[in-house]
Amino acid sequence: MQEHRVTTWLELQDSLFADSWNETLGRHRSNFVFRGMPHVEHDLSTALNRQGMFVRQERDLLRAFRKYARGTPREPLDSVWDWLALAQHHGLPTRMLDWTFSPNVALHFLTEDSELACADGVVWCVDYRETNRLLPRALKAQLRKEGADVFTGDMLAAAAGSMADLDRLTRDPFVLFFEPPSLDARIVNQFALFSVMNGPDLRLDTFLEKQKRGVRKLIIPAALKWEVRDKLDQANVTERVLFPGLDGLSRWLRRYYSPRPR
Repeated sequence: MQEHRVTTWLELQDSLFADSWNETLGRHRSNFVFRGMPHVEHDLSTALNRQGMFVRQERDLLRAFRKYARGTPREPLDSVWDWLALAQHHGLPTRMLDWTFSPNVALHFLTEDSELACADGVVWCVDYRETNRLLPRALKAQLRKEGADVFTGDMLAAAAGSMADLDRLTRDPFVLFFEPPSLDARIVNQFALFSVMNGPDLRLDTFLEKQKRGVRKLIIPAALKWEVRDKLDQANVTERVLFPGLDGLSRWLRRYYSPRPR
C-alpha cells in the first residue's frame, strides 16, 4: 500500500487520477474506486464489526429488516445482496462499506463535516482489478462470464446465494466491489458502490495495508480542506446534488453559510 501526503490542490488531482489511462480503450478510464473520510484516524471497520458490536447478529439483523421492510422498495428485490444494499443504504449495520467511482464525491465526504475541518482527512483509492486477483475461482468465473469488473446483485447471487455461501468460498480474506440497484437518486448521483468481505469480522484496512499494488492512501492536511471544499462547491459537488430533496438542500445551506472555524 502506498501512503502519500498531498500539499496542494493540483497534487491532489494528480494523485486521484493517477493510472487512469487505459491503453486498450485509448481513454482515461480509471479502475479505481474511492472513499473519503474527514479524519485521518477513521478506520475502515464496518458498522457491523466496529468494536465487535453486531458481528454475531448479522443474520438476525438482515432477517428482521427483510421481514419488516416488505412492501417498502418500489422494485422487487430478489437477491439477498440487493436486500443487503438496501439495508446499508438506510443505516442498518452490515458488512458493507460505501465507496464511489467519483474522486470528487469522495472529496465531498472528506470535507462535508465542518466540525472536523481542523483535522487531517484521508481518501482511500483502490484498484478493483488488482483486488479481483485475490477472489476465489467461482467469483472470478462470474466476472469473466459477464465481462465485468464489479458485481451486481444477480451476478453475486449466481456464485454465492447467501452471506454464508460467500464466507465458505475460501478461508483467505478477499474483498469484492458490488454495484447496488438504483434504489433512489442518491445512489445514482453519488456514483455509489459497496465493498464486501468474506466474513462479518474482517477489517478492510487490515486487508488493504498488506496489498503491494493497487492501493493508495492519500492524506489531505487540514490546511488544504477549505480550498478543496470551496472548489467542490463551485463545481456543484454539494449536498444539494448528492442528497436530492429538501434534506440535502438544508444540509447544503447549513454548511455553506456556516462561519469558518478560527
